[in-house]
Amino acid sequence: MIPTLAFGRTGHISTRAIFGGASLSAVTQAEADRTLDVLLRYGVNHIDTAASYGEAELRIGPWMAEHRDKFFLASKTGERRYGAARDQIRRSLERLRVDHLDLIQLHNLVDPVDWEVAMGPDGALQAAIEARQEGLVRFIGVTGHGLSVAAMHRRALERFDFDSVLLPYNYQMMSVAHYREDFESLLALCQERGVAVQTIKGVLRRPWPEGQARSRTTWYEPLEQPAHIEKAVGWVLKRPGIFLNAPGDIHVLPLVLDAASRYEAGPTDAEMEQLIREQEMHTLFV
Repeated sequence: MIPTLAFGRTGHISTRAIFGGASLSAVTQAEADRTLDVLLRYGVNHIDTAASYGEAELRIGPWMAEHRDKFFLASKTGERRYGAARDQIRRSLERLRVDHLDLIQLHNLVDPVDWEVAMGPDGALQAAIEARQEGLVRFIGVTGHGLSVAAMHRRALERFDFDSVLLPYNYQMMSVAHYREDFESLLALCQERGVAVQTIKGVLRRPWPEGQARSRTTWYEPLEQPAHIEKAVGWVLKRPGIFLNAPGDIHVLPLVLDAASRYEAGPTDAEMEQLIREQEMHTLFV
């Protein structure tokens, strides 16, 4: 079975591999239902989706009548102003067919101008706080991408006591000195405060090569071979206290969950360096 960990101070014990709802953005309901069977088979008990993930919330909704109590359910709002975020949170509840979310997250909050708006007096954060006061959400988090995200999340935690953060973490990203320094600083603060740390891009190979047809629904080229995925997943999971959000492709998902279920000890840095060379891996952000 996939190892579990307390999801910060929320009281929920989540599987360290979390289901990324982006994989359901453009699939049929039948494909989504088969994906649920995969989650149940591996014991995954945490779903992370977003209002902007295409049809994902609509695909998850039919599962909730029977399976709501099996999952910690998280979504995201990418709106920056109070009114639009308030409406989007309520629309997510309707699309997911639930009366509350366990976690609402401010989505990809990295741009400094967007950050000031969302965190300001008429911003999305106020809508999230209001939703929590009304019992529509239980916890509030923040997510982001790019090389500046760890520093921006630390800044966000200085402004508001978020319950979770989400950001990239893989061997390539942690080879960038200033990102590694910012990530370590953020992780230390989160561990001190009991803030859950979710990570993305764990099985990233590289950006899609220019002109190459995309064979997966991820917006980066993922690793494909089970042995390669096992190393990348193992490298993330060997870091105590963090979660791995599975990539946004229903066909890569079972390989990631299988690797997580068999995790014992992650690869060495030398093994990862060899994988980097063999697979021509590099970071998504420059």
